[in-house]
Amino acid sequence: MAGDFNMNINNARIEISAVEKAQYPEVGKPEFVFMGKSNVGKSSIINYILNRKSLARVSSKPGKTRLINFYNIDDKAYFVDLPGYGYAKVSKTERDSWSEMVDNYLYDSRDFKLFLLIIDIRHTPSEMDLAMMKWIKSYASDYVVIASKADQLNIIQKQQSLDNIRQFLDLPNNKRIIPISAMKKTGRDELWEIIQQKLDKE
Repeated sequence: MAGDFNMNINNARIEISAVEKAQYPEVGKPEFVFMGKSNVGKSSIINYILNRKSLARVSSKPGKTRLINFYNIDDKAYFVDLPGYGYAKVSKTERDSWSEMVDNYLYDSRDFKLFLLIIDIRHTPSEMDLAMMKWIKSYASDYVVIASKADQLNIIQKQQSLDNIRQFLDLPNNKRIIPISAMKKTGRDELWEIIQQKLDKE
């Protein structure tokens, strides 16, 4: 019944860090998939919205996360942190390995509930961001765009950047972009509202 699917976010833990399909958790829980470029702030955002300091490991070095991390949220859902894309200082072999690992996950028959594409609010989205957005629109049932590091811009700059992101990614006017700052603790409630709405439909 809608409204009854409440989660205890204090009961959140890493389930597994996977490289291949055989390591994925069994299908059965809705999955919220976090995607974005290397060093865009995915781990910081996951920690922030779960009110945890170090559940997701944060690194200052781009390209550090090379695994698909499944976070079990109160045994009711998974937050899935995909490795960041677009880091130039890796070999072609490593990029191909990343692509194969992520493709195997994205084209698997999982219970995808929501895709969360994270864009650095300070920069115009990259061509890889656009390619990922096109994939999400083609294959995903629903998605939300998160503008990370929102504390880095003033109000006018922030609005200009949000308009730029919307235009570059060709987002419909009714699709919200959620500015989030893990540093200033903003945007969390708005994102949780969307996640909760998805869970309420379970």
